Amino acid sequence: CVCVCVCVCVCVCVSESSFSHAIMLGLPHGITVPALTVRAWTVALRHRPRTLSTGCDGFPMSPGGCCHRSPSGPPRALDPLVASALIKRIDTLRHERNAVILAHTYQPPEIQDVADIVGDSLALSRRARDTTADVIVFCGVRFMAETAAVLNPTRTVVMPNPEAGCCMADMITAEQLREFKAHYPGAPVVCYVNTTAEVKAESTVCCTSSNAVKVVQSLGNVPDILFVPDQFLGTFIEKQIGRKLIKWNGYCPTHTPLRPENIQQMRRLHPDAKVMVHPETMPEVQTEADYVLSTGHMCDLVKESTHRKWLVGTERGILHTLKKFAPEKEFHLLHDCLYCASMREMTTLENVVTCLERLDTRITVPDEISERARMTIEAMLRVV
Repeated sequence: CVCVCVCVCVCVCVSESSFSHAIMLGLPHGITVPALTVRAWTVALRHRPRTLSTGCDGFPMSPGGCCHRSPSGPPRALDPLVASALIKRIDTLRHERNAVILAHTYQPPEIQDVADIVGDSLALSRRARDTTADVIVFCGVRFMAETAAVLNPTRTVVMPNPEAGCCMADMITAEQLREFKAHYPGAPVVCYVNTTAEVKAESTVCCTSSNAVKVVQSLGNVPDILFVPDQFLGTFIEKQIGRKLIKWNGYCPTHTPLRPENIQQMRRLHPDAKVMVHPETMPEVQTEADYVLSTGHMCDLVKESTHRKWLVGTERGILHTLKKFAPEKEFHLLHDCLYCASMREMTTLENVVTCLERLDTRITVPDEISERARMTIEAMLRVV
């Protein structure tokens, strides 16, 4: 039995057998989400914060502790000599295994620096599809590694820490999607890449935040389009294309705490800065920004723009990526709440070494699911 303090210091005891009956409390601004799956609750409690996390304006976070932990929680910094030895070992194993290391832009700096390829979900999906390596080491969260495994059924895909999950991906199951679809017979389903392989297998086409608008437009003038699971990315798409989608009520616990007043405060401190935020933020936050962009498009913008100062509204890991692309420019995080524990705390140089040595953290997807999920992902890759 695990005690979880939520919202107004109410202590709720939940056994793993009754997670599906747990009540989600303290969601920002009345956001509602479907009941989390047993897996989501298990992961959330396994990686729950040492103290209750709060959002940018002080409200308690939802029980998605697997994604949002206090910034006091990252692993301690490695001794430089130890880090150097680990990096050398990774380089040796990478050569011996004919391995490629893929890392998301939210990963810690030391992981990005040791990776062969750093990018957003779309870039990494493309590179995973095109690789000739025998082994793919995916430094990110589980749905990303599943995508790589689906696109590379004959290759070995491993994760340094297979427990690194995504709360948003766990906000909808394949069974829930089938029930959702039953209300709208024949309607195509666009699933965000932040979903499990099982959900992708039940969908028509996948998308990332980089290509979501183009993917939805590619479906033409159909009466209804279902979009899962991120309601705020869905709202962003609606504004771009001028039509309504039928949206699932999922959200990202890392992005939703950001508030318009956080942007307003930072603009006062940095009046000469431009603001860019991720489309997983809430609509009122997007309205305050100069740009609403995927992480990949953020990187493209700062490389191409002559503007020198930027306020950034997405997970803090991207600051390292941006500084490498444009070292002469200045970047400030809009708020410290933009922190994903699954990305920041669960992949280390040590467990990259271990997974390359043992290859025992392999990510696999059953054939019957993989075949259908591959069609969904490849439909996306044909659009862009």
